[in-house]
Amino acid sequence: MATKTLRRTAAFRALFRALTAGSRGGPSLGRRIAALPRMIAATARGEYDGGLRLALMTAATAYVLSPVDLLPELTLLLFGLADDAVMVTWLAGAVLAETERFLAWEAQRASVIPGRVVH
Repeated sequence: MATKTLRRTAAFRALFRALTAGSRGGPSLGRRIAALPRMIAATARGEYDGGLRLALMTAATAYVLSPVDLLPELTLLLFGLADDAVMVTWLAGAVLAETERFLAWEAQRASVIPGRVVH
């Protein structure tokens, strides 16, 4: 039980560090989180090219939330916690980078007027 609590604490600390370090100078965390459903929808419609990155982020989320770890905490102690911390840190960085890219794509797309060329 203490191992699970320690694991969660380490994961949340890593996530907090990644979110606060990556958000400086870019879009706010609220804008990034609000962009996630739009990003997923635009990817599903084939408008945005984030499919592979979303798949990797989904796999990382599943790994962190899964009760079955590749490196179990009970037998490997620090290494078991480290793999989760690394995964959460990577996931936070990936979400920050991809939402920033998506928001820039949305802004650029909004400046384009749809239509067709008439000769």
